[in-house]
Amino acid sequence: MTALLTIPPQEAFDFNHILGYLERSSNECMYGVEGSAITKLISVMDEHVLIQVSSQPDGSLTIRCPIKEAPLDDAYANAIVAYVRDWFDMDRDLLPFLELAGRDAVLSVPARQFGGLRIVGIEDLFEALCWGIMGQQINLAFAYTLKRRFVERYGTSVYWNGSRYWAFPSPQTIASLDQAELREMQFTGRKAEYVIGTSRLMAEGSLSKAGLLALSDWMAMEKALTRIRGIGPWTANYVLMRCLRVPAAFPIEDVGLHNALKLVLGRDSKPSIDEIKALSAPWGEWKAYATFYLWRLLY
Repeated sequence: MTALLTIPPQEAFDFNHILGYLERSSNECMYGVEGSAITKLISVMDEHVLIQVSSQPDGSLTIRCPIKEAPLDDAYANAIVAYVRDWFDMDRDLLPFLELAGRDAVLSVPARQFGGLRIVGIEDLFEALCWGIMGQQINLAFAYTLKRRFVERYGTSVYWNGSRYWAFPSPQTIASLDQAELREMQFTGRKAEYVIGTSRLMAEGSLSKAGLLALSDWMAMEKALTRIRGIGPWTANYVLMRCLRVPAAFPIEDVGLHNALKLVLGRDSKPSIDEIKALSAPWGEWKAYATFYLWRLLY
């Protein structure tokens, strides 16, 4: 019998908006969306397990483990539920943000359209860092192509129901590579250097998610990240948003953010950094969510 787990309904949580976000690229290799279900190979308790998440009419989520037989022991089941809750940022009270956004001239537009959307996380620090590096100075479509080539060459996978599902490569696997191997996949020399350099920091233990989260505040985390070669303020804040779950993180120089603001403001040109600082001042500690909702207007 297939293992089955349930997460009760959550206030200000809309799974359909999460599905919409996850479907934004047909070239995504880290999960599959089919109908109203998301299938993903995750890592829990030092092993990989395939999960399929879907919603029920009452707003609860159902987690199936299609290649794992029931019953699961409590620790394993709890670890899977914790992963999903973190993936969809379910333990955050989103009502204060939605109330703020509803009163804000800029944020009221995406809040009306996507209320209940959560910042979809990237649990693995190495994956979040690599995705940030891969996305530097290229269009999103090619970034997805780079990620797919990287994951399918070096990652772990399982085959189920006619599809293959992948887990991101480990830092230990990438740390042993030569840069030429990544350049063969159309990584620039700099990106190959940054990805391999980051993997070596993680493989040797000098960089870790736990170590970053133990720092005094999010600005200390940002400084620690930007000390890494190839990690600038944009990548650092992206990782703070998607992996370290800092709601005040703000990639203020992000092109997508600028384009979304241009759209909302009905302008022919993008706002200046000074104007973005003024527009975002009322967002307080919710700048990460403000950014994510504005991004959603574009993709």
